[in-house]
Amino acid sequence: MPTMNHRTTFALDEDTAQRLKRLAARWNVSQAEVVRRSVKQAEKTASASPNDIQGRIEIARQLRASLKERNVDVAAWIATAHDSRR
Repeated sequence: MPTMNHRTTFALDEDTAQRLKRLAARWNVSQAEVVRRSVKQAEKTASASPNDIQGRIEIARQLRASLKERNVDVAAWIATAHDSRR
């Protein structure tokens, strides 16, 4: 793992902070790791245009690969995604 030498402070609303904590617990990683993974995934999906069918397929492929790579419990991930949309 690379050396973590950049410290960043930012403010989150209570709802986002709780989501971050829940994801960290579900993924069994630190909150910082949740942020790192989320930023990496966001960058990947931003590079594929969601407005065209090929972009949507690429986003789905990247998400599937990411979940498989991290051995994510898909049912728990779906529940988290569903909860975040409320």
